[in-house]
Amino acid sequence: MSNSTLTTGTWTLDPAHTDVDFVVRHAGISKVRGTFGDVSGELVLADDFTASSVEATVGVASIDSGNEQRDGHLRSADFFDVEQFPQMTFRSTGVTGTEESFTLSGELTLHGVTRSVELQAELGGQAVDAFGATRVGFEARGEISRKEFGLTWNAALEAGGVLVSDAVKLEISAAFVLPQES
Repeated sequence: MSNSTLTTGTWTLDPAHTDVDFVVRHAGISKVRGTFGDVSGELVLADDFTASSVEATVGVASIDSGNEQRDGHLRSADFFDVEQFPQMTFRSTGVTGTEESFTLSGELTLHGVTRSVELQAELGGQAVDAFGATRVGFEARGEISRKEFGLTWNAALEAGGVLVSDAVKLEISAAFVLPQES
């Protein structure tokens, strides 16, 4: 399959234009959203799009859910244990579909545990910005189980159920920049 619209090569993740977000159900009645601000990574776009790959690293201590007390708890040993596990990483292992809409398979390492995950992704587009940099953007969504990564802290609710759901939805909007030749 020939890559007809995207420029091949090695691209650098643009953290200023990338969001790595999560959504988790709280007390069974509402959703808590958050983001990680410390992200880095690299995308290799191949002639055959399905041979492309991506690697990303997230500094887990950069979590921001809009509530500093909650963020402190999430950084603690009850959840992410950022002192022992400061980073979360993703390394792709396969791409199926087309460059417009595809499944990105990979290995997610979180809290010292590595699991296979699948993200449903789509191309946002490729463009040259006002400063002459070539950019490409992608959106991806997926869901993981906290328990599969050893994140098991919870609290029982008086009416039944638990405080924090096991299912965590991931929502990623990633922008990459093609390094300019000098």
